[in-house]
Amino acid sequence: MNEAAPFAREERISWASSIPFMIMHLLPFAAFFTGLRWWDALIFFVLFYVRMTALTAGYHRYFAHRAYRTSRVMQFIIAFVGGAAAQKGALWWAGHHRHHHKYSDQPEDIHSPVQRGFWWSHCGWILCRKYDKTPFELIPDFAKFPELRFINKFHLLPPIALGVATFFFGYALGGWTSAWAALLFGFFGSTVFLYHVTFMINSLAHVFGTRRFATRETSRNNWILALLAGGEGWHNNHHHYMASANQGFKWWEIDTSFYIIKLASYVGLVSDVRKVPKHMMEKHLLKTGAPDLGMFEQHWHNALRALENARVSAGDFYDERKKKLDELITMTKAKVEEITLLAKGSEPAGGENA
Repeated sequence: MNEAAPFAREERISWASSIPFMIMHLLPFAAFFTGLRWWDALIFFVLFYVRMTALTAGYHRYFAHRAYRTSRVMQFIIAFVGGAAAQKGALWWAGHHRHHHKYSDQPEDIHSPVQRGFWWSHCGWILCRKYDKTPFELIPDFAKFPELRFINKFHLLPPIALGVATFFFGYALGGWTSAWAALLFGFFGSTVFLYHVTFMINSLAHVFGTRRFATRETSRNNWILALLAGGEGWHNNHHHYMASANQGFKWWEIDTSFYIIKLASYVGLVSDVRKVPKHMMEKHLLKTGAPDLGMFEQHWHNALRALENARVSAGDFYDERKKKLDELITMTKAKVEEITLLAKGSEPAGGENA
């Protein structure tokens, strides 16, 4: 992995605005004082799964990539339920995600682990003030709806409403102690868990896993992340063909978000569900010799950065860095020779955008 690029002043963590995020990580532990009942675990699971699906099938595959069509009322419901995950509004979320696909793993990518490291790609970028604003210019197709702009501006309304509803639901089940347990563990606990499941797609799905397709970035397929995040872990598939509602391209690649989308299409809630075309399943396959430009660029940048480090290093660390540099250069030369042979007569790697 590349060494992290330096951080600009506006990219430093805003500790004041990050306090609520940090406090939320502590609140679930207060449930030790209230005790837990079987329904608290059920509340946790339901709130996690419903909101996760609203993010994966809604925020991501609908708002960011338009992988299917739905009504204006339904898209507002998706935006509201997704907003209850406390990951800001659909326009903010999808706008930044489109930016990620435009510049994936390049210096402009706002949450690339290759460029900026694990911590920044996982949650550092949302804890600074630089990306607070919604990039409306990247999502004009949905920014034209005033109700979506409203829920995007007042993005705290859905999670507050859900938190209050969870509290009183717990009260109805077992009184005040149950109410606090439902809020602390059921709502806040599932919200924090959902944060990190979502964030892991940014921080880990470009680092750990396997690659089926040659793409211009370092996306991986990771079955563990796919199981946790409703199919989002089939990330190399997704970067190969972003417009598809299904990210599990094989029958055994579990993609629960797509199953929900298909079920919704059967009852008329959504339509025009887009799937990866058959011819795209055969394009840029690594097993057929497609040049893997995404991984080549990573090795190349590693070598360049190691070279720069070797130039400015001295003393006891020089030999170690020189050895690392030699290894990276050898790997890079091998990649150059491989691509020179394979690229003759082949198409450029990469998938189709939404």
